[in-house]
Amino acid sequence: MSLRKLYAPALLFSLTLLFAPSVLAQADARARAAAEIESLRAQIKAKEAVLLSPSKGDRREHADFLAQPDTGLARLLPREKWDGKLSIRGGGAYYSFHAPSHEYDDTSDIGLEQGRLSVGFHGADFGFIYEVGDAPLEEVTLEHPSVRFLVSFVPPSTRPEVDKLWVGYSSAGMHSGEFVYRPSVTAAVGKTYVLRSISYGDADTLVAFRVVREDADGSVTLLWKKLKQFPKPSLERNVASADGR
Repeated sequence: MSLRKLYAPALLFSLTLLFAPSVLAQADARARAAAEIESLRAQIKAKEAVLLSPSKGDRREHADFLAQPDTGLARLLPREKWDGKLSIRGGGAYYSFHAPSHEYDDTSDIGLEQGRLSVGFHGADFGFIYEVGDAPLEEVTLEHPSVRFLVSFVPPSTRPEVDKLWVGYSSAGMHSGEFVYRPSVTAAVGKTYVLRSISYGDADTLVAFRVVREDADGSVTLLWKKLKQFPKPSLERNVASADGR
């Protein structure tokens, strides 16, 4: 037997003993890193919850209103400052009255950017916002003059119909008598608004809300109540547009 064959097993054993601590140390380091990441993620989530939570003072002030069903208080962060900086998708600039949730997804009903409140963010989804003015939130019901159009509106059932509606609506708004409904409006403290958000395949929600606070960082707090939850809207598939596309 050659010396090479004789010493090969011993050499392999020695190398195993030599590198085993290094491999174990690396595995321990990765395990610690994974645990630290999970811990940091939990801390970030907790900090984000603080950013998104309405103030305790606002909760106390509106406690009686919030004791009613289908009501809530939500803070929106300005998208231009926070999008991409938080773990939550959309940077806390969006909110779903249907979910309810700040996560930006197919059910997002409202968003805040550059001091404006908007509706309609995915595909064929769209909606209407109207500034009622100084009217108390309690007075805005399904019978309110500014809400009647929103209650009676029937969403288009095909994508070409949605596209046709959007061409004029996005620039001139939707006119109904003395009321003009738009896809976005300026967020103003002390003003009451009505909103209908139509998300095909997900939800169709009508709410009234009031901007009760604007903070120094540009975030706004909305006091809201749901007026009506419509049946889930849907689009007919494989319907060609007017030009045949």
